[in-house]
Order: sequence, then C-alpha cells, then structure tokens
Amino acid sequence: MPTSSSPNHWSGVLNSALDAVGNTPLIRLDRIAEAEGLKCNLLGKAEFFSVGGSVKDRIAKRMVEHAEKTGVLIPGQSVVIEPTSGNTGIGLALACAIKGYKCIITLPAKMSLEKEILLKALGAEVVRTPTEAAHDAPESLMGVAETLRKTIPGAVVLDQYSNPNNPLAHYFSTYPEIAHALETSDLPRKDIDLLVAGAGTGGTISGLARAIRDAEKEKNDGHKAYILAADPEGSILGGGEVGQYQVEGIGYDFFPDVLDRSPELIDEWIKSNDTEAFTAAKRLIKEEGLCIGGSSGTALASALKWLRSEAGRKVAEDPEANVVIILPDGVRNYMSKPWFLEGQTGTSELHDTIRDIIGRDLDDAYNTKSKSSVGLNTTAANGTH
Repeated sequence: MPTSSSPNHWSGVLNSALDAVGNTPLIRLDRIAEAEGLKCNLLGKAEFFSVGGSVKDRIAKRMVEHAEKTGVLIPGQSVVIEPTSGNTGIGLALACAIKGYKCIITLPAKMSLEKEILLKALGAEVVRTPTEAAHDAPESLMGVAETLRKTIPGAVVLDQYSNPNNPLAHYFSTYPEIAHALETSDLPRKDIDLLVAGAGTGGTISGLARAIRDAEKEKNDGHKAYILAADPEGSILGGGEVGQYQVEGIGYDFFPDVLDRSPELIDEWIKSNDTEAFTAAKRLIKEEGLCIGGSSGTALASALKWLRSEAGRKVAEDPEANVVIILPDGVRNYMSKPWFLEGQTGTSELHDTIRDIIGRDLDDAYNTKSKSSVGLNTTAANGTH
C-alpha cells in the first residue's frame, strides 16, 4: 500500500540528479476553471518540475535501479537500449550518464528535434525510425531496438511496455505525492473525485488507478474516485481505428503489457484530437503560466470534455470536489513544433503600441540595420557588455 508521507520539497544536499526525480507540485488551475464556469478544484500535477522534465523520469529511475539490484545491468559492461517517444529515453539517458552506462534510444521520426538534441547532449546514441511503421515491423522503434539488442554485446532493453516497474513507479511515488499534497492543503476535502491521465505505455494511469483503488479499500468510507483515461484520436487504446496524430508520447497501435484496462480501475476512456489538445495546451501556458507539452493539453481537453458532460456535472458543480489532471511534460521539447509556433505573432493593443513607437513590427528579424535605426548599443550586442 502506498503511503502519503512523501515530502513536497527536498531536504539537504542531493547526491545526484537522480535524487531530484519526482516530488512535483500539485497546482490550482483557477483561471481555466473560472473561464469554464467550473466550481470544482481543478488541479494540475506538473511533472515537468522533475529533473529530466517529465513524468517518465520516475519509471526510468526505478527500472534502472531495479535492473542493477537484480543483476540485469552490470556496471562497465551493459548497454541500455530503449524504444521510446522520447521522454523515457531522456530519463534513461540521464540515469545512464550518472551511472556510466552507454545508451541507445530508438525514436520515431515525428518526435521533436529538441528531444533528439537533449538525448545526444546526455550522451545517448539516437536512431530515428518511421513514424508510420507498425509496432511489430522490423523497421519500427521496437524492431530496431530488438535488432540492436541481439547484436550488441551487453545490450539490455529495459522495455517500459512490459516492465512492471513502470506502473509501480507511479504506485509508490506519484500517487503518494498527490495524496500528501491534498492532505496538507487547505482544501475542504482531501480525496480525489476525478483523476485524468493520458495513456501511452499505460504505466501512469494503471499505477495511479491501482494505488487509488487500494487506498479506497483501506479507507473503506464509501468514496470512489472516477478515473478517466485520455487517448488521442488515431490510437486504439481507448477504441477506434489506427491513424496518424501529432501529439507525442501517448496512444499506440497495440496494447502494452503494463496497461491494465480493467473496468474496476479505469472508469472511462475519452478521445481528443490534435486541435483540442494543442488548444488546451496553449491555454495552460498562457492562462496558468505552466510551460507544458501537447499531451498535457490532451489531458486537460479530456477533463473539460467530461466535466461539461451530463456525467461530469455533479463533480463540475461541487466546490469541494478535487479534479487531478496529470500534466506529463514541459514545452521545452516542443518549441520548434508547428502547433507551438502557430499564432505566436502579437495581436494585442500593446503590441500595436510598441510597433508604432519603435517603427517596425516586433516579429521582424532583428538585424544590423534595425539596431542602428533604433540607436541600440552594439557593444552589448557583441558580448562585451
């Protein structure tokens, strides 16, 4: 049974970056709640505060540490290989950098350039694979990872898709943090009425759901959280046909072993498209100041869709109800993606005022001619300030 005694802040001096995995804040989303006319407490679990920037840091740390304890990973010999949409790879590459393992990441072509650059900065080798390749095709990220595993001496695939330490990381760390945050808050109730999380491997939603259900059995007070799994259109996890979508890190064309779709754990699956996801993501950034990624938008869009429904009305109108939304990662990995760049040109009255004062549009390239025309100090621009 997970405990709720996890601290919200670190104490003392940490031994390494791995000690800074997790312990992320639960943050009120009051501006969005007010704009949507919601009376419930809308709360976001902001996983980009973890050292590697995502919820996947948790599973990377747990999988590596367990593999070391059981002798699967041997210092100085093992090579860690992992097929991933990027965030698990970053967590693993970070752990490997600290522990001295070589690391190879297979990554679908649609995943952002920022993820590839960061993986390489952490010392990992990155192999891109076709986005459209089926999961069991030789050229897929999993197929290539398996080919490399069979060929490279000392190679180990920790396999987030079937590794039980994936959901266990959330059972033993993510849920206790949420419970601790609620119990130590000034909210009138301390339980979860609605939990919303996206599903990729399914480790997050499965681990959290199991922890919540076990906690409910222990309390035995009749309260039951509604657990909602968010899935992009084009993924089969929540039903529907296989298709292409741009949101990264969630959804699949197969059912991973670690995903527990039992109805006693997950109450409902809800689908959202790219437009809904990216619109919601930009709202979280602009209205709440949370610099999150696209899959966080999927989670928020799904939560709002359910809360607007007849089924969700009771929770939406209850000022004591707590709605927890898992926000998996930050926008750092997506700043070159079209969904993020679109609509970044200023259109406010203040934008127009600044343009009139400086004599050019703010979005124009800043070149030598424009510097001289507005009389800026070129010495500082050349780095001698």
